[in-house]
This record gives sequence, structure tokens and C-alpha cells, in this order.
Amino acid sequence: MFVFAQQASIANQYIAELRDLRLQADRARFRRNLERLGELTAYEISRTMAYQNGTVQTPLAVAESQTLLQQPVLATIMRAGLPFHQGFLNVFDQADNAFAGAYRTAARRQPDTDELDENEFDIVMEYISSPDLSGRTLILIDPMLATGRSLEQVYHSLLRYGIPAQTHIAAAIASPEGVRYVQTQLPQCHLWLGAIDSHLNAHYYIVPGLGDAGDLAFGGKI
Repeated sequence: MFVFAQQASIANQYIAELRDLRLQADRARFRRNLERLGELTAYEISRTMAYQNGTVQTPLAVAESQTLLQQPVLATIMRAGLPFHQGFLNVFDQADNAFAGAYRTAARRQPDTDELDENEFDIVMEYISSPDLSGRTLILIDPMLATGRSLEQVYHSLLRYGIPAQTHIAAAIASPEGVRYVQTQLPQCHLWLGAIDSHLNAHYYIVPGLGDAGDLAFGGKI
């Protein structure tokens, strides 16, 4: 598991600005900070991928090169994931893409417990599209890893398009409960996180978190 907040880097400034109530009124800045954090996360993931040696002709001579052996598939959950996803696409600019429309119903959790009650809320899947995932590197992108159930359901829904060779899950902010859930339910997936926060509150929101990423990026909804 990789966590930006556990080391010094410019990523921590982007995370701080994402959280800052004074700055959140600027939607363009909020979206851009998610995008920049996505770019940094994509770079870190790229360091684990396979490359092939080759050559490239410059105006003066032939230079040795290394290029990706295979482009990944970038998958995101609409709508909150779109700016974060764009950061990955800026780095993996030839990647294939998958999209899922999923949301959870309103719910409360049991007080004084770290256990998640799967009967407390439902995950509604309304849309999914994906290229062939067989033998590919899948990067599942969602800015908020709260309970982990949405990510788990999207992951299993994507498997109808093939079994990836490896899967990375990227989130800007995560809860300890969500991290534990994903590590238990999806142990084959690698986690890449901006920060791990204190806890989930009674409404399953991450504390201190940053609020509703989708509303902050694109405006409120009814």
C-alpha cells in the first residue's frame, strides 16, 4: 500500500487544498487539484509497470528508449471520479478507459463499532462500459474510499469483461474501515492513497475528509 501523506511531497499541498473549506468554493481549483493528485498517483503506479527497450530516431542520431509494454485500462466511477481520472489520463494518454455509474443509498452505521453492516445501505449500479480486461493492468480510480463497497461491486462487475493481470485501486482520501474492507475482500488489488483519515461517521462519510467530491467538482444535485 502506498500513501502520499506518509512522506513529504507536493502531493500533500494538493490534498490540503482539496480539504480547505475556504478554497473549495473555487470548483476549477478543486477539479485541478484532484487532477494533479491523479497525475502524481499515475506516475507512482507507472514505476511498477513493465517496459520494453527500443530506439527512437532523433534529428541527430538514434537514442535508446523505454516504453510501456502494454497500456493500462483506467476505470472510474462517475461523476466524482472524473477529475481524478483525468489526471491519470494525462499521464497514460493512450490508455483504454472504463466507466461505471454507481451510487449508494442513504444510510446510518451502527454506533460504537468499526464493523460495516451490509444491510445498512445498498449500492446501485446503473451503467458500466469497458474494453477487454483480459491480462491487462486495471487501475480503478475513485477519489473517496469510504466503506469500500462501491469499489468492490464495480470491480466484480468489471470482471465480466475479462480477468486483469493486476489491479490497482487509487483514492485521494480513504477511511481506515474502507482500507481494511478492501484489503480483506480484494486482497489481490494494490492500494494507492493520498491520505488515510480518522474514521467514518454515522452517515458513512470520511472524517475529516473533504466533503462530497462530486458536488465540490460539479455542483450540487437533487
